[in-house]
Amino acid sequence: MVSARSDTLLDRYWVRLTLLAWVLTSLWFLHDRWAQMQFLSLPDTDDNMRLMQVRALLNGQGWYDLRQYRMNPPVGFNIHWSRLVDLPIAGMILLFRPFFGVPFAEKLACGIAPLLPLSIAMLGLAATVRRLVSPLAWPLAIVFLLCCPATMLMFMPERIDHHGWQLAMLSLTVAGLSDPKGPRGGLIVGLASAVSLTIGLEMLPFCAGAGGIIALRWVWDRAEAPRMATYALGLSGGSALGYAGFASYANSVLRCDALTPVWLSVMIVAGALLFLLARVSPQNRAARLAMAIVAALVIAAGFALVFPQCLGRPEQVSPELARTWLANVREAKPIYQHPLRNAITVVTLPIIGVIGAIVATWLARRDRKLVNWVTVLLFTTFAALMLLWQARAGPGAQLLAVPGAVALGWLIFPHLLGSRWVLVRVAGTVAAFLIVSGTFAGYLINYLPIAKPSARYTRVNRAGGSCSSNYALRPLDRYPAATIFTFVDLGPRLIVLTHHDAVAGPYHRNGDAILDVQHAFTRSPATFRAIAKRHGATLLLVCPNMAESTVYRARARGGFYDQLAHNKVPAWLEQLPLPAKSPLRLWRITY
Repeated sequence: MVSARSDTLLDRYWVRLTLLAWVLTSLWFLHDRWAQMQFLSLPDTDDNMRLMQVRALLNGQGWYDLRQYRMNPPVGFNIHWSRLVDLPIAGMILLFRPFFGVPFAEKLACGIAPLLPLSIAMLGLAATVRRLVSPLAWPLAIVFLLCCPATMLMFMPERIDHHGWQLAMLSLTVAGLSDPKGPRGGLIVGLASAVSLTIGLEMLPFCAGAGGIIALRWVWDRAEAPRMATYALGLSGGSALGYAGFASYANSVLRCDALTPVWLSVMIVAGALLFLLARVSPQNRAARLAMAIVAALVIAAGFALVFPQCLGRPEQVSPELARTWLANVREAKPIYQHPLRNAITVVTLPIIGVIGAIVATWLARRDRKLVNWVTVLLFTTFAALMLLWQARAGPGAQLLAVPGAVALGWLIFPHLLGSRWVLVRVAGTVAAFLIVSGTFAGYLINYLPIAKPSARYTRVNRAGGSCSSNYALRPLDRYPAATIFTFVDLGPRLIVLTHHDAVAGPYHRNGDAILDVQHAFTRSPATFRAIAKRHGATLLLVCPNMAESTVYRARARGGFYDQLAHNKVPAWLEQLPLPAKSPLRLWRITY
C-alpha cells in the first residue's frame, strides 16, 4: 500500500519533485561554493568577459552594442556573443542591488545564475526517461546527471558563461525527440535549437544532428510529418526572432561564427524546405528519401555557393593566429589528444550511455517505444563520436548519455535489490551504480600511474590560479588607471577586478591585437616597446609560470619575455612595488 502510494506520488508530481530536487541541489552547491562567490572567483576568461558585458549593459551601453571598450581602448574588442544570457544575470543584479549594494549583488547573481538552466536540464532528462524507461525512473536520471563531471561543471556557481543554457536546450531537444506527441515534440526541438543558436554556435552540430534525425524519422514513417513541420516552423521562426532580438550590430554582417545573416539564412531555408517536405509527404518511402536527399544537397550547395568564406574555420582568423593560438586551444582538440587521466572521466559515461541505449533499443524492438529509442540511440552515438572531433563536446555527450545509462540501471538494479543475499543487495547494487553511472572512473584513475599530474603541470596551474586571484590583482588599483600590457588570458580577469584596461583577450574576432601581444612577448625588446606604445600601454604586467608565459619562452628563446624571465630588464622598464608575496611582476613603461 505504501509503495503503491509513493509510486503514484512520484508519477503524478514529478515536475514539482524535480524542481524540489533542483532547489535542494542548488542550495548545496551555493553552500559548497560560497567562498568562491565571496571572492568573485569566476573560473574562466569567458565568465569574466560575460560579467563585463553585463556591467556595460547596466551602465548604459547599447543593447546591440557588444563591443568591450575596456580592451584595446579606445577601439574596443568585438565580442561575438548575444545579449540573451546576460538577461538573468543583469536581472538578479538589479534585484539584489538595492538591498546589498553592487559588489555583493554581482556575487550573488554570478553564484545563482548558472544554476537556473540546471532546472531545465533536470526537467528535460526527467521527461525523457519517464517516456522511454518508466514513469518512476526520473529520480535516477537526476542522480546520474549529478554524476556527470564535465556537464555539472557548466552549472556550478560562478560559471556564468553560456554553456549551461545551451546544455539545458540540449536536454529539451532530446525530450522533444522522444516525445510521443509529434507536433509538440517537433516544436520543442525547433525552438530549443533556435535558442541555442541565438546564444552561440557551439551546439550547431548537435542542432544539425537533431534536425537530421527528425528528417530520418519522417523518411521512415510518413506519420512523422507533423513533427517535422512544427520543427521547421520552430527552427526558422525562432532563429528569426533570436536574430532580431539579440544579434549585435557586429553580427549583422556575413560572419560565420554566430547567428549572423549567414546562419539565419540557412535556418530559414532549411525550415522552409522541411516544412514543404512535410506538407507534400508522399506515400512512397523511397520518394521521401529522395526528397530529403535533394533538400540536404540544396542546403549544402547553396551554403557553399553563397557563403564560400564559411567553408573553412568559422572564426575566419589569419593562418598565423590559427597556428599559434586556435590550434592550441585544449577544448578544441580531440579527446584522444588530452591527458588520459582527463579523457577517461569524460568518455566513460558516453560509452555506457551508448551501450545502455543499444540494450534498450533491442529490448524495445517489438514495442511502440522502438522508434523513440532508436532516435535517442542515434543522438547519443552522434554525441559520443563528436568527442573524436573536439573535447568540448564532452558536457553534451555526458548529458545525452543519461537516458541510456538509466535504462541500463533500471534493468540491473531490481535484480540486485531483489536478491536474497545481503551482500548482493548492498555491495552489488553499490558496485553496479558506480559502474552504470560512470563514477567508478574517477576513483579508478586514483590508483593508476596516470593519476598524478607532473610537477610542471601543477606549477603552471598554481600560477594561473594565484595570478588571477583577488589577492594578486586588487593591489594594482593603488596605481592610477592605465592600459596594462599583459598576457591574453589574463586580460579579462584584469578588467573585472581592477580599474585598469587591457590590450587583448582570447576572442578571435580581434586577431590583430592577440598577434600584437604574441609578437611583443616573443620578439625583441624594441619590438615590444613599439607595440606597447601603439596600444597606449603604460604598464607591463606578467605572471611567471602562467601557461601562456611558458609558450612564449618555448617558442622564442632569447625573445623579450624570455629575457624578462632571466631578469634581463631593459632600462625603459621601471619595476613597481607589489605586496611581498604577490605572484605578479609589474613595470612602468617609459617612452
